[in-house]
Amino acid sequence: MKNGNTKLILLHPYIQKQGTSNRLWLLAFISFFTLAFLATLIYTRESTSAITAAASASSPVSGFSSTPLPSIVINTLLHYASKSNDTYHMPYSDIKPISDVLRKCSTPCNFLIFGLTQETLLWKALNHNGRTVFIDENRYYAAYFEEKHPEIDAYDVQYTTKRSEMKELIAMAKEQVKNECRPVQNLLFSECRLGLNDLPNHVYEVDWDVILVDGPRGDWPDAPGRMSAIFTAGVLARSKKGGNPKTHVFVHDFCGKVEKTCGNEFLCKGNLVEATGTLGHYVLEKMDESSVHYCKNHSSSSGTASSS
Repeated sequence: MKNGNTKLILLHPYIQKQGTSNRLWLLAFISFFTLAFLATLIYTRESTSAITAAASASSPVSGFSSTPLPSIVINTLLHYASKSNDTYHMPYSDIKPISDVLRKCSTPCNFLIFGLTQETLLWKALNHNGRTVFIDENRYYAAYFEEKHPEIDAYDVQYTTKRSEMKELIAMAKEQVKNECRPVQNLLFSECRLGLNDLPNHVYEVDWDVILVDGPRGDWPDAPGRMSAIFTAGVLARSKKGGNPKTHVFVHDFCGKVEKTCGNEFLCKGNLVEATGTLGHYVLEKMDESSVHYCKNHSSSSGTASSS
């Protein structure tokens, strides 16, 4: 009978367990790599997001801040800044040349101003991409101004000169032109009476593109006068280490005796490119460290000084 040839096949329990175990290992193996892949994917996305965020933060929200002010904005600022009836405001004819130089900077300007004045916020706005530093003789006013306008970078300095000493100070500087009053030096370490050596250290390290002398205030005999500010501006311009080799130096109230005399002595007539009754505009080039004359044609400068 066929039934007699029928064979019964039984599977041993061990074989059944072995097959189930292999499937479990395979499932665990697949699950492990799936989780590893998901973890890697999540980490990669988070890292990419962090890098993108960092790049956005460091990039000049900057795609914006590196853009120069539109001409209409500049012209509007100049228009309203010069329309005040305040006698201490600069007229448009003085503001415009300074604004034009700031606008022509090939890179963001380094702008140093002696004096906190009615135009302080204007200078900061016009040089919005660059570094703008103010130096004032009144420590309380400098602190007040910074507190009221945190965006302003202002420092105070103590002047040790008097307007009545101008001739003696010029003579002394010329006598020491090869030593303490050299035209090229780091004034931080200088003992020249006309040099300002107590400014913040970084002021001496910056290559200034534009310097405006509009302080200190005062025109009485015991007032400090602008001799030191003008002398210091000249040394900073000639002592540049890099950047543009030329520096624009503006002297406000150019009709004053101190401003014109010291301008011609330490900034030099040959460097005067424009002058009005109230503003002198000099362009100075950096000089070699071995230089011992403020002006290229130093003989004519000396003659001018002696006759003034």
